[in-house]
Amino acid sequence: MIESGSKPFWRATIALCIGSFMIFANVYVTQPILPELQREFALTTLEVSWSFTVTTLMLGLSLLFYGPLSDAVGRRPLMLISMAGVCLCTLLLSQSESFAALVLLRGLQGLFLGGLPAIAIAYMGDEYSRKALLLAVGLYISGNSLGGISGRLIGGFVGEWLGWADLFLVMGLVSCVCLLLFWWLLPVSRQFSPQPLNLSAMLSRLWDHLSNPLLLLVYLVGGLNFFIFINQYSYITFVLSEAPYSLSPVWIGLLFLTYLSGTVGSTLSGRLAQQYGQLNCIKAGILILISGSLLTLSSALPLIVTGFFINSFGFFFAHSSASSWVSHQATHARASASSLYLVFYYLGASSGGFYLDPFWHWLGWEGVVLGSVMVLLITLSLTLSLSSLSARGMIRAH
Repeated sequence: MIESGSKPFWRATIALCIGSFMIFANVYVTQPILPELQREFALTTLEVSWSFTVTTLMLGLSLLFYGPLSDAVGRRPLMLISMAGVCLCTLLLSQSESFAALVLLRGLQGLFLGGLPAIAIAYMGDEYSRKALLLAVGLYISGNSLGGISGRLIGGFVGEWLGWADLFLVMGLVSCVCLLLFWWLLPVSRQFSPQPLNLSAMLSRLWDHLSNPLLLLVYLVGGLNFFIFINQYSYITFVLSEAPYSLSPVWIGLLFLTYLSGTVGSTLSGRLAQQYGQLNCIKAGILILISGSLLTLSSALPLIVTGFFINSFGFFFAHSSASSWVSHQATHARASASSLYLVFYYLGASSGGFYLDPFWHWLGWEGVVLGSVMVLLITLSLTLSLSSLSARGMIRAH
């Protein structure tokens, strides 16, 4: 097994962080230019959000395929193939001539984007020791947040400088470099044991995980937290692009530097989970996310930005703990278990806008915060239910 601090640990972890960076930069690259796309194509807030929503929707659905397939054919080759598909789609996006073509290609891109997220934590679960896994998951998820930051910064700066079409060309070239580094650094699997690939077995494994309450509740928590967190960023772009703020895409892109606190939160979560338990870390993260959301009700821009720093820390602190909880609690077919978590996660991302949009039209940003807090109180209750089960000895607390 790969032990923390060893050379194989750092090669594998850096490779997975680079891959994670590439995936999430591509997912979020359109978010800071949503107001610009809305104006150019004369779309509503809900219509223009499809440039982001369709990607997360197809990504989430693809996870049902990648996880079980990797349990049969292996982790590393499938991650490489899917990442190559992402590079191709991103380059093709630079040639799209209409919003319909853009949405179609973003959907296809989403299918390829699911490969690495579905498999990466299962790869760690196969190859890493228990201690190394907790540390590596936190670092890997910090790669998620860095990718999210970078994709949005590239979207904001390059989108305003060169336009949205050349934005995808730049993103495609960055993605190709990341793919080459990933291929060079990631060690070949040594602990992987293939399982026969057949539909009934795949469905059976998925059902086993869904019928396991210690996994299902965490799936719901992770999905609903992301349901709120990521879509808050979409709606705040519309707030900040209008008076009295009137921020350009570049400045809106800079808002996503608030993800840096998420990098800190996910990195800290592994160490604190060893001391306080993963469930306590999830609860703390949700409470922090609620407090940050309430702070954004201020009309002062510095306080809005501070609220998003707090939100990002709390969300990624909880998400990292939930992800490692799934990998630890799944007794078999870990890729399938991890992919199901991410199915809930990305279906939450793609559907949260539909939930928040009525609140937006009703009360504006105050309505978005109200709708957010209502859902976050539900996820806190679900996590408390898991703690109750743990206290009765029904599941492993750590």
